[in-house]
Amino acid sequence: MKILVVGDIVGRPGRAIMDREIIRLRDEYKLDLVIANCENAAAGAGITRSVADELFRAGVDVLTSGNHVWKLKEAYELLKLDPRVIRPANYPNGAPGSGSTVVETLGGQKVGVLNVMGRVFMEPLDCPFRTAERELERLRLVTPVIVVDMHAEATSEKVAMGWFLDGKVSVVFGTHTHIPTADERVLPKGTAFITDIGMTGPYDSVIGRRVDQILQRFLSNLPMRSEVADGNIQLHGLIIEVHPTTGKASSVQRIKRTLDGTVRDQ
Repeated sequence: MKILVVGDIVGRPGRAIMDREIIRLRDEYKLDLVIANCENAAAGAGITRSVADELFRAGVDVLTSGNHVWKLKEAYELLKLDPRVIRPANYPNGAPGSGSTVVETLGGQKVGVLNVMGRVFMEPLDCPFRTAERELERLRLVTPVIVVDMHAEATSEKVAMGWFLDGKVSVVFGTHTHIPTADERVLPKGTAFITDIGMTGPYDSVIGRRVDQILQRFLSNLPMRSEVADGNIQLHGLIIEVHPTTGKASSVQRIKRTLDGTVRDQ
């Protein structure tokens, strides 16, 4: 089976290229499942019901997230009601929603999707490694095919998670830093890995935000508004081929698609 994972969708520009490209990619590569990180999909920070529905209509099956998922209050209810939208599993008990889900492809294959968040330079959550172990015990009872979004700041923590889960899951892909890395591979025990998949949004920017505003913030050291940029829109993802019975990955392929013109966020 073939799975596409897509990096952090940033605002309306990111959604625009998702709307144009995901169905094309599903047809071109005969994809069985599409997973995308949505924590910045609504105006550059957060997620709403309408934005989630827009991404589902575009061809996404599961939305993972991260620390920015809480930016908009509407996300709290969305996480409670829609199992296709998940948040990091290592938030404390009582946080809305779930950190994992199981979905079924059109071909009838069940796939587990797990979201965990790193702690280096981020919030002091529960241990993502121990949380992943606990969640996997339950998911492996249902399916051998499991995909993990490791949402983290530190490269070392993402790489460590890849090695920690090698042979235990099908895919570990890193999100959050918005800069694509070139280290995609299948680890020795059969887990596909990439440190960071990059973002889906405007690349003439500072990780998705307007260059002039971010430069002014660095130069002045004062807090100020930073809006979503609008040029050089790119979609970044990773296509993984997975054996449906063993859950082992056999190949990985980085992909990039571009959208001509500008799309302003609203």
